[in-house]
Amino acid sequence: MAKKRVVKDYDALSEDITRLVKQKYPSGYADHLVSYNDKEGKKVSALPFETDDTYYLIRMTILEAKRIVKEDEDFDDDGQLKEEIVDVDVEVEVDDEFDGAGEDDDLDEGPTDEDDHIIVTRRRDDDDIQDIPDDTDY
Repeated sequence: MAKKRVVKDYDALSEDITRLVKQKYPSGYADHLVSYNDKEGKKVSALPFETDDTYYLIRMTILEAKRIVKEDEDFDDDGQLKEEIVDVDVEVEVDDEFDGAGEDDDLDEGPTDEDDHIIVTRRRDDDDIQDIPDDTDY
């Protein structure tokens, strides 16, 4: 069976998934972002992350990735995950079912079997948030 594919904002992740993402990327997220075109043809950047049953693309710009690490007390002043956080075991019960609050994004890469699908969720207050541009040119 193919993994469920989910496109999600960082703020919408469960606490357990967020902790696993931090452990996978203990030096921060900005250097690990990938780009793809959404269903409207707009270039989007995201952080890839995989669990046993789900492939995530966590939407964020380079500036957001740097801001998230800077503001997170689990990271030190140098942007490195603190040692006491690195070694914490996390058991994940994935319960990230689509709640109807988002929209589907199509990925332009990867397998497109009929069993593959993407679930997209966004922050509920998207209208109040201004997009922070990447500091890269496309």
